[in-house]
Amino acid sequence: MHTTKDYLMIFLKGLSMGAADVVPGVSGGTIAFITGIYAELLDSISSIKPSLIQDFKKEGIKEVWRKINGNFLVALLSGIAVSILSLAKILSYAMHYYPIQLWCFFFGLILASIWYVGKQINRWNISSFLGLILGTALVFWLSVTPPLGSNSSYLFLFLAGSIASCAMILPGISGSFILLLLGAYSTIITAVGNRDLMIIGTVGFGAVVGLLSFSKLLKYLLKNYPNTLIATLTGFLIGSLWKIWPWKTDELVYIKDVGVQPAESILEGYQSLSAFVKNAPTETFENIKPYVEHNILPSTYALINHNVDANLLYGIIFGLLGFSIIFIIEFVAKSKNV
Repeated sequence: MHTTKDYLMIFLKGLSMGAADVVPGVSGGTIAFITGIYAELLDSISSIKPSLIQDFKKEGIKEVWRKINGNFLVALLSGIAVSILSLAKILSYAMHYYPIQLWCFFFGLILASIWYVGKQINRWNISSFLGLILGTALVFWLSVTPPLGSNSSYLFLFLAGSIASCAMILPGISGSFILLLLGAYSTIITAVGNRDLMIIGTVGFGAVVGLLSFSKLLKYLLKNYPNTLIATLTGFLIGSLWKIWPWKTDELVYIKDVGVQPAESILEGYQSLSAFVKNAPTETFENIKPYVEHNILPSTYALINHNVDANLLYGIIFGLLGFSIIFIIEFVAKSKNV
């Protein structure tokens, strides 16, 4: 039975999970894993099922609330919601004006997450190694595949929310990273920052459907094939590093209401969208998205973008900051035994 202090801690863990789910670097599931609430979270979500309607008719709302661990879910989800709404505007601003530093921060988060999730594997065998290899190959392939062209229709956003929510409770792959691969991340993070209730509601409804559908399968896999599943998740993280690499050149860009265009005809001589949008109006940032990108060295980035600062030093600093956060969270969780 949780006390008031416990629920406050759960709310704070929700804040951390929400922050993790907003950035495409570490999943909320990883934070839940580190802070010791993952099993309870999975049990609570998987307990929400159609049979609760009959339980409500027979035993009332109090019994249904107990079965779904309602107090726990409200405390956790409140923390997640507050965090997402608070950070969205900040992240949208950072993506516009400080893209290199932001992606370096994400890159550091993923590196640390690889170590943390990977060490949860108790036994390496053929299936674990196969899961690691296939997970890495799958996400790498997804990361070099152009994102879906349309990222604003409500059906697409509903499906994106459903798919991403599954990743949000996986201790390894970020739901925001899935949105990034699908080409929906910027659309959704901008909508949250602008309080666009139609988009937020559509994505949120999709997320609920995805969570309820996927939680039971995940619970089964973790119970029966934990090492293979965690190895696969570790592979997901390794494969995602290519997508998160901060310094890129753009071959094609996607423009809202226009479609795919050659980057050189849009970026006014710049060869990286991140360099171009720093000096462009906010509307330009919101309407132009990368479509086909190539990773480059920081020195090349500066050379091909009118000597725009590649921010290598700040990139390293923010990368180390992102890397250290996972270990700080783990240390705090262990020291307080929460």
